Amino acid sequence: MRIDGSPQLYKKATAMRCQKKYLRVDRRRIAFLKFIFEAYDGIANLTTIDAGLGIISVNIPDGCGDSVDDLLDELGRDILIEPLEERG
Repeated sequence: MRIDGSPQLYKKATAMRCQKKYLRVDRRRIAFLKFIFEAYDGIANLTTIDAGLGIISVNIPDGCGDSVDDLLDELGRDILIEPLEERG
C-alpha cells in the first residue's frame, strides 16, 4: 500500500548483474537462437546487433554463465557461432 492508502500497482525493479557476450552467428539462424534462449526461461537475453552480418549480443545473468556456455557449445556443433571481442 502507498502512503495515501491506495494499492501499489507496480513492483520496484531490481538491478541484476549481467555478463555480455558478442557473437557472430549464421544470420539465417538468429530467430532460431532467440527461440532457444527464450525456451530456457531466464538463462539469457539475446539481442540482434546487425542482422545482415549475424552479430548478436547475449546478456547473461550472474550464475547462468556455465549453462549458457554449455548451450552455445552444443549449438555450435550445428550452427556457426563465433565469439567477437568487445570493443570499448
